[in-house]
Amino acid sequence: MAKTTKTAAISTSAKGKADAMPWLDHYPEQVIWNDKLDPQSLPDMFDEAVKAHGDRKCTNFLGAELTYREIAGQVDRLAAGLQARGLGRGHRIGLFLPNAPYYVVAYYAILKIGAVVVNFNPLYTIEELDIQARDAGVVAMITLDLKLLFDKIAALMDTGVLETAVVCPFTDILPPFTRVLFKLFKGKDIADTHAPRSHGEIIHWADITNNDGKYEPAIIKAAEDTALLQYTGGTTGIPKGAMLSHANLTINVQQIIAWSSSLGLARERVMGILPFFHVFAMTTVLNFGVKTGSTMILMPKFELDQAIKLIRKHKPTILPGVPTLYNALLNHQGIKQEDLSSLKLCISGGAPLPHEIRTRFEAFSGCKVVEGYGLSETSPVATVNPIVGLEKDSSIGQPVPQTHISIRSLEDPKKQMPQGETGEICIKGPQVMQGYWNNSDATDAVMIGEYFRTGDVGYMDEFGFTYIIDRIKDMINCSGYKVYPRRIEDAIYQLDAIEEVTVIGIPDEYRGEAPKAFIKLKQGRDATADEILTHLTSKISKIEMPEEIEFRDELPKTMVGKLSKKELRERTD
Repeated sequence: MAKTTKTAAISTSAKGKADAMPWLDHYPEQVIWNDKLDPQSLPDMFDEAVKAHGDRKCTNFLGAELTYREIAGQVDRLAAGLQARGLGRGHRIGLFLPNAPYYVVAYYAILKIGAVVVNFNPLYTIEELDIQARDAGVVAMITLDLKLLFDKIAALMDTGVLETAVVCPFTDILPPFTRVLFKLFKGKDIADTHAPRSHGEIIHWADITNNDGKYEPAIIKAAEDTALLQYTGGTTGIPKGAMLSHANLTINVQQIIAWSSSLGLARERVMGILPFFHVFAMTTVLNFGVKTGSTMILMPKFELDQAIKLIRKHKPTILPGVPTLYNALLNHQGIKQEDLSSLKLCISGGAPLPHEIRTRFEAFSGCKVVEGYGLSETSPVATVNPIVGLEKDSSIGQPVPQTHISIRSLEDPKKQMPQGETGEICIKGPQVMQGYWNNSDATDAVMIGEYFRTGDVGYMDEFGFTYIIDRIKDMINCSGYKVYPRRIEDAIYQLDAIEEVTVIGIPDEYRGEAPKAFIKLKQGRDATADEILTHLTSKISKIEMPEEIEFRDELPKTMVGKLSKKELRERTD
């Protein structure tokens, strides 16, 4: 479709704002910015997929496959079992699960009865679980019978934080041969879930799903009813539950599909390496996978060798990942023998994608790596780089359909900055959250009218491409000057010996704060601190030069695989 047709479709009420929406004249050819988006409920989206793709494989879990129809049968039985125990509209039910068929089943079953999903990171400590469960008012938790997970949930039940736990047998979802090996060599990892408890009720999967699957579907208003509480530390580090509606989540999937219309995506094989408890994977793997009738290749835990084996065997066509995943694949000793030609689309998010990593992965795989951007509060995708057409290096792309990006003054967020000038990135669109759960003060602090304040500093060019300089909370104050770690990191990544780098601010008697770089070198490569500083001399200003450089064998990462500045700060304090 020609650009003149697309821009002519903008209503006259928007005509006077064209200078604030420069992307309109430079949008990807086959994408319509103001296209109609349908605010569906997630259960309706799921049921449509089952009707259209019932016999297609929905999940592939370490080789064990289930069709959409088989998954749907389990969804209905779990929904009926939950309702029979008095659970339904408005109840918050937690998922403390890795990527597995149980997650897919539990997610849609909870939503079908009008309840709200609350995601929990499987690596959370008991204290972290306690804080989030209390804040959300979780009445039940669904987890596995693995000790690593169950023992933490049992501890919450013993203290009265949780009333009910639904426990799923891990070995039941394994392929037959793997099941035998697991019981033989890792049987000690299975918890005793039948021991009597002084508080709460343990319900076993076989019992709660032992029914005819007849339940009373909830009447859901997609734009009003909350589907998910997605907890985020935000800019303060204090966990807050972003309330995402059914419409927020289903529209975000439609925005992604519209953006990739040039590829004609449908019935794909999506690699599920990123954990579903994170909104990036929940949207780009789970909900996107269901909406397109695709097969989801699930990994319960990221292990590089295992990931390569799964890619080799199952030939995924879509690979959502974070930059550290693409970097890890590139640096695997056997990667040169692998064939990645099945890939149609690689999506990078969660953290800035260094230019060196993107270009190297594209050259090796033959597949374009498209960097997107978003947050838990935006379901999460807000901007993406075009799949075809105009490219802008180091940009997070243009806003997806019906999404506005506004750059606001760091001093006065009500003031929009002129094009090309730096400010806080703010987002308005149908994927922006309803607000923070039970926290109106925090909601008010991040909303300026309909715009969500991201806490990220950046600017927009004349083509409507946005560039992130850094997060406001990551800025380093050196003698009153704002120093952005990402600028330093990008310069260090230009050295071929560097595998990973992250920069934080450390206390400095003279400057207040100073940059410190933590570096992991590629295997078999050498570089000294002096060599790195010499390289940086022509790349960054004197005020930005790292005061210290520390080499490490490994850099800390989050469960999603992002480099963790927070952990480094805590260790440095």
